[in-house]
Amino acid sequence: MNEEARHDRPENANAMAEMGEWLEMSPTTLKRGDIVQGTIVRITSTEILVDIGMKAEGVITGRELQRVPREIREALREGDVIQVEVVNPEDRSGNILLSLRRALMEEEWQHAQQLMQSGEILELPVSGYNKGGLVVRVGRLRGFVPASQVVPQEPGEEKLPVEQRLKRRVGQKIRVRVVEVNPEADRLILSERAAQQELRRRQKEQLLATLQPGMRVKGRVISLTDFGAFVDLGGADGLIHISELSWHRVNHPREVLSVGQEVEVEVIGVDRERKRIALSRKRVEPDPWQQAISRLREGQLVEVVITRLANFGAFAALKDFPGVEGLIHISELAEHRVGHPKEVVHEGEELVVRLIRIDPENRRLGLSLRRVASPEYAALDWELAQARLRAGEESQPAEPS
Repeated sequence: MNEEARHDRPENANAMAEMGEWLEMSPTTLKRGDIVQGTIVRITSTEILVDIGMKAEGVITGRELQRVPREIREALREGDVIQVEVVNPEDRSGNILLSLRRALMEEEWQHAQQLMQSGEILELPVSGYNKGGLVVRVGRLRGFVPASQVVPQEPGEEKLPVEQRLKRRVGQKIRVRVVEVNPEADRLILSERAAQQELRRRQKEQLLATLQPGMRVKGRVISLTDFGAFVDLGGADGLIHISELSWHRVNHPREVLSVGQEVEVEVIGVDRERKRIALSRKRVEPDPWQQAISRLREGQLVEVVITRLANFGAFAALKDFPGVEGLIHISELAEHRVGHPKEVVHEGEELVVRLIRIDPENRRLGLSLRRVASPEYAALDWELAQARLRAGEESQPAEPS
């Protein structure tokens, strides 16, 4: 190889490299629909020229600009860096035709896709409706909430005609999640139902993290079952077991509660792993047992109502202390042998019985029917009778002198 050739080689190599760079930047490498970034180099009344790093500058025509929202169009300045979509890599005049509107819409669709993936809850005004659902705007995109994904706002609303229910929502704000994004079909679907489910899940997690046994909270009864009542605490449901509904015996929750009723309850258990909350209604009310044992005395006579019968005796509710029951053992029903309590008493019967035992630890009262007239309590009966008499005299108004 001669000296001249050696000297020419670097120059040829540089020329080839420059040619390669030009080829890479030539319009033929652009495709219709490509999103590219460029710098505005000139703005006129009929077009905008954009430097997108190619040999020729791109052009946004005046007709294309008319499709851009006015506030965006008026804000454009020379030197601004913008995203544009390639409409035509090379028209008959050799121009690269660009669209700002399409690039903006592409950004909107990408944003909608991100919203769907993140599960973000959106609060949007309802701009319209048709027989199939509600119309909302997500940025510059038209979103649709199918009627099946619209949640009734109040009890009984689901009984109204669909179009009437939807019309009522126009102008109101609605919380929704993006559930489907399809730019090719110009389809953006949202769901209020999915948003509500997600909000309840988040609220439940928050409640489970903050609730502690002993806390008193308010809620609304949402359903009744044979074993208790479910209460909405504002995002999480708790259960009041039938044994925690009242201090007195309850056969079914409907005896003391109704669906929709507001109640105050005490948290008695939180299982964060299984996401369960145990509640008590009776513990927010005065404990009749504590009131009773502070005023009752073994041996005194009390008025009762027979509430239920068992093979071993009869249960009786104290009339002066609602919610407090005692047991008349079968051996305390009569002096003679009794085969079954029904031989002596029946449910609903009102009686006077003797209180023969108070068990504070186990919250039990022992009652006796056969000992009502027993001589062994004569002195106590006299003492209590005198005390009641004195109390009655003290409560009488003094006679005028």
